[in-house]
Amino acid sequence: MRTRSLLLLPALVALPVVIAVVAGALSLTGCGYALVGRGNALPPDIHKVYIKPIENRTGHQRVDQAVTLAIGDEMVKRQRFTLTSSREGADAELSGTVVGFGATPVTFDAAGRATAYELSLTASMVFKRISNDKIIWQNASYNFREKFPLTASNAFVDLEYSAIDQAAKAFAQTLVSDLLEGF
Repeated sequence: MRTRSLLLLPALVALPVVIAVVAGALSLTGCGYALVGRGNALPPDIHKVYIKPIENRTGHQRVDQAVTLAIGDEMVKRQRFTLTSSREGADAELSGTVVGFGATPVTFDAAGRATAYELSLTASMVFKRISNDKIIWQNASYNFREKFPLTASNAFVDLEYSAIDQAAKAFAQTLVSDLLEGF
């Protein structure tokens, strides 16, 4: 009889843990908790978006083109919007200006050579309804930073274009997430 009660002991101890986990999961569903990138804080009637070519006020060529292309790609991937080639027929317009782009060395090897850079991209972005020019979302100083590692294979190659493309892609991912989530 004692052996049987010892076998039931782990089940009795685990039951409160299971109940607590289930209760916690159920409470999260009612508090507005959602996975990032899955929400939508935009008006439901916004379906077609025109992305105005992003302006470039940095000394780096191609930043504007890379950011415009990356934002368009990310919006299409999210399958929330249809992109238009002009304002006509669009419900909303996303426009902006890249005002800063930089690469700062952040880690070094024993010889003092940079082994990683921090890429920084700053832009002023506006998402507005076309019918009345009402601003839906805006950030005058949207800043994105990302670490860009250097390896032995790419340390002696001019990586500016690669860095711009990588920063633009990551910038677009966070921008579209923030736009959809309403941050």
